[in-house]
This record gives sequence, structure tokens and C-alpha cells, in this order.
Amino acid sequence: MPAALVEAIEALLPQTQCARCGYEGCRPYATAIADGRAEINRCPPGGDAGVERLAVLLGRPALPLDAECGPTLPPSAAVIDESTCIGCTLCIQACPVDAIVGAGKVMHTVLLDVCTGCELCVPPCPVDCIAIVPVSELRSRRFEVIERDPADWRSTANQARLRFDSRGRRLDREKLEHEARLARKAEHKLAHLPADDPDGVRKRAVIEAALARARARRAVAS
Repeated sequence: MPAALVEAIEALLPQTQCARCGYEGCRPYATAIADGRAEINRCPPGGDAGVERLAVLLGRPALPLDAECGPTLPPSAAVIDESTCIGCTLCIQACPVDAIVGAGKVMHTVLLDVCTGCELCVPPCPVDCIAIVPVSELRSRRFEVIERDPADWRSTANQARLRFDSRGRRLDREKLEHEARLARKAEHKLAHLPADDPDGVRKRAVIEAALARARARRAVAS
């Protein structure tokens, strides 16, 4: 399947990464469309207009949105009830565009101007303190939300994709840094194992094997 086709399809998706299409994100869905495993009508955030854009690109007939994926909702964003939030960070970990800020045991808040309303932060919350609220209602409740032109969907999608890609790079970097810290600890322990201790010999073999696997993963990542 041509990579250029996947890129072209992905560029027409809203980049909410909501997984309502049945795939893990916009890129996997675009890949599935390109290789014929998915129809073009499984993206509720894109709505009927999104289906039309994909139909034109691919020369396929436009289809009604698949009801299995849920309805198209108005532009929305997550709101956290500050009085209930326990600072568990589970919503932060779930957000695909880093739109939630906070720390462990500290109240979290949502960056409304970058939140895509994907709803992925709602299920992990153990105290049900997150609600998905239409942007129009947020304005009536005096939240500061930038007015967005619905016709300028591409600008909103590009912002979401940049934040999603940035988050992916951050997670990859943090994983490598974590593995490097573990490797340093293992190498320190390895250097201090007694060479003539039978139990130490077994531990040495286990640690050396673990270090070899870590080096192999880093080589693949680089």
C-alpha cells in the first residue's frame, strides 16, 4: 500500500485519535482504509463532510455514517470537577494530545483550546469527575474558549496532529531514558556481584541477558 495514500487519507481525518472508528487512532484507521479493510464512513468527528472528502479522494461513493461508531457530536471539550479530582494522573496518561496538565495528588485541569473532546480521559477516571461539554455551553458558563470556525477544520486537525506526534516523541524519549536508568542500575549491580558466589553467577547471567535485550531494543529504536 503506498505510504503517500495513507498520508493523504490521514490528512483528511480530524485527528481526534478517539478510536470511535474501531482503530487505535487516525493513522491506523487511514491505513485500514488504504488497504481496503475499513470503509470511509467510520469517523463520527469528521461527520458527513469528512466522508465526502474521503469519497472524493478515493473515488468511492459517499456513505452514511456508520451508526455503530456513534453520532457526530458538536465541538466539545473535557471539563474536570476540581472539587472531586484526586490527582490520580490516569486522565493525563489517556489524553492523546497532552491537553490535561497536573501532577500526582494535585488537581488536574484541561487546556480547553487544544482538547479534541475525544472522551478517552473519561473511562479511566476513578471518581467520575470528568464531563465532555459542548464548546457552546462552555462559553455560556464563562469558560474562556477560543472561537473556532467549523469550516476551518484543517487548522484544528493540524494542531491536534502536531500535539499527538509531539506526545509520541515524548513518550518514546521517556521510555528510552527509563530503560537507560535501569541499565545503569543493572550495570552497577553487575559490577558488585561476587565472581565466586554460585548464586552471584546465576544473578550475573540474568542481568547480562537483560542488559543484552535492552541494548538490542535501543539499537532498533535508533
